[in-house]
Amino acid sequence: MTRGMKVAGAGLWALVGLALVVVVWMQLARADSADPLDLTGTLGQGDYALTTTTGEPFTAETLKGAPSAVFFGFTHCPEVCPTTLGDVATWQDHLAKDGLALRVFFVTVDPERDTVDTMRDYVSVVPGVVGVSGPRDQIDKAEDAFRIYARRVPLDDGGYTMDHSASVLLFDAQGRFFEPIGFKEDYDRALAKIRRMFAG
Repeated sequence: MTRGMKVAGAGLWALVGLALVVVVWMQLARADSADPLDLTGTLGQGDYALTTTTGEPFTAETLKGAPSAVFFGFTHCPEVCPTTLGDVATWQDHLAKDGLALRVFFVTVDPERDTVDTMRDYVSVVPGVVGVSGPRDQIDKAEDAFRIYARRVPLDDGGYTMDHSASVLLFDAQGRFFEPIGFKEDYDRALAKIRRMFAG
């Protein structure tokens, strides 16, 4: 075998090796990216332990047993939370016509001001909505479990407000994440998602 043939052969094997490396890397990348995208079995899971306005614990187990919706906010919220509660009230009215009732949990991101009693007064205007609060460390765990963004924003008067995720998260009767409903999402589309969840 000539020197040129040896060099060509070595180059060919180098290309084959490089191709194998690329294939393996792509498979690993695909495997690594699958879990973060598939939140069905992980969203809402964790070791958080909070308290509802009905006096019951709110944990990952609470999501099981019946379809439910979970959203995060705070009682001093100027727009997102009141608007979402209004949407929930409308959904409940239409679902009731089909003999359906959606469990809804409103979890505070501002436990320093939103005690269980405060949450109880706030959610009392919308039937079927249960408020949730607890110690800051447990709220932090819940935010992580539900992939919620929340941040305190100082105000000029020395007070503060909260910036936070605005989606309503739907969970089926097995406690698995179903779909999100975006803030101010089209009413018919949002209701269709909820009905599909019940049908499943």
